[in-house]
Amino acid sequence: MSDRAVVAVTEALRARGIGTVRFNFFYRARKSGRPDPMPRLVTCFEAVVARVREKLNPRVLIVGGRSMGGRAASMMASEGTPCEALLLLAYPLHPPGQPGKLRVAHLRSIHVPVLCLNGTRDPFCTPALMEQTLATLGKNWRMHWLEGADHSFHVPKSSGRTDRDVLNEVADQCGTWLGGIH
Repeated sequence: MSDRAVVAVTEALRARGIGTVRFNFFYRARKSGRPDPMPRLVTCFEAVVARVREKLNPRVLIVGGRSMGGRAASMMASEGTPCEALLLLAYPLHPPGQPGKLRVAHLRSIHVPVLCLNGTRDPFCTPALMEQTLATLGKNWRMHWLEGADHSFHVPKSSGRTDRDVLNEVADQCGTWLGGIH
């Protein structure tokens, strides 16, 4: 919930009049470093979505998350949780160093518009493997690569860019894409 990329995107979207809700998964609330199993993550996410619908009654609901949170959101969307779109920040296509263990089987079942933003130096999502994956998905998927960024959206000082530049790029891409959703 306090991840700098998530906070930056939240602030940028709110500045554009787009409301956001952030939350921690159960394991984070318990201050555990070990993530809960995916079914428990999805259950937590579903409870948050239900609460948002009940209390805020949004006209348009876009679910998403960063890294594992995005993976949980994608699993939820693939299982039919009603939403208008899916926003994935630093989607973990595979565990680091294990490109043979792709986490893609459920992605074909997502039929809402999807924006996925990953860094070109992300060890969880190499551009070549993601491009191969995208070729098997529908036209509802939009991929945006953050040149030189890693999984945390950091860029090397030698790149001539700053982390703030990357976060602004993320926010701009999200804002533009979301403007076309609602």
